[in-house]
Amino acid sequence: MSESAQLPRLRAKKRLGQNFLVNEGAITTIVGSALGSKASRLLEIGPGPGVLTERLLADGRPLWAVDLDPEACALLSGRFSGKPHFHLLEGDAVRLPLPEGGPWSVVGNLPYNAATPILARLLTEGIPWDRMVLMFQLEVAQKLMGEPGTKAYGPLSVLAQLCARLTRLVKLGPGSFRPAPKVDSAVVQFEPRSEAPSLVERRALLTVLHRSFSHRRKTLANNWQGLLPAESLSEAGLAPALRAEVVPPAAWLSATRALLIQHPEVFPS
Repeated sequence: MSESAQLPRLRAKKRLGQNFLVNEGAITTIVGSALGSKASRLLEIGPGPGVLTERLLADGRPLWAVDLDPEACALLSGRFSGKPHFHLLEGDAVRLPLPEGGPWSVVGNLPYNAATPILARLLTEGIPWDRMVLMFQLEVAQKLMGEPGTKAYGPLSVLAQLCARLTRLVKLGPGSFRPAPKVDSAVVQFEPRSEAPSLVERRALLTVLHRSFSHRRKTLANNWQGLLPAESLSEAGLAPALRAEVVPPAAWLSATRALLIQHPEVFPS
């Protein structure tokens, strides 16, 4: 069993979804992967007591840490404010403005109650990144890597897999955290695809996916009833009699591109 890292004193807050990582092997894996990026700067989301922060700063690259918890921010400021390459941003990572500039290596033990919207922002808002190394509940990680025809496969799977190459680095049990959560967790590494859809296509893709998966047991024709006729789905390359869960990511992107041209009224302006 891996030894545990020593946590500086910080009270975990359930309402913020905080579970602090103490598994030394996982910490080493996460930091090593994040620093393996060639990005000129680092972005840490949800640093908490700063266990990852301390090791990331040792690399010497500028690091911006984003945390919603004022108590965590006070602790981080006290620990690292003497380091000129440390920058602290207090606020919600779902919407807090980020400094402009070159690509990030993004790292984070994401709060469980905000992990999906944080990831959606990173994938759809044009935030430049060269690599992301992020902790999720195991169930969310399984959805990210879900394959067509499986229960895990859904809108998050399609968006993530079209935008990035995904690798699960490590699976962790509750004992790897303080306090221990009631679920397993997993760390996923994201590397951008050169052929990833444009930002406009990504947002349109989510519209198509959320409508198509709105009732998983229904066919595409039934889910789109009242918005698009079955022949329009066929023209976009989607067989109306299929369920969304069997359509592979590439086909979703192709269909979204066709619908953007043929039926722009479907998409919010």
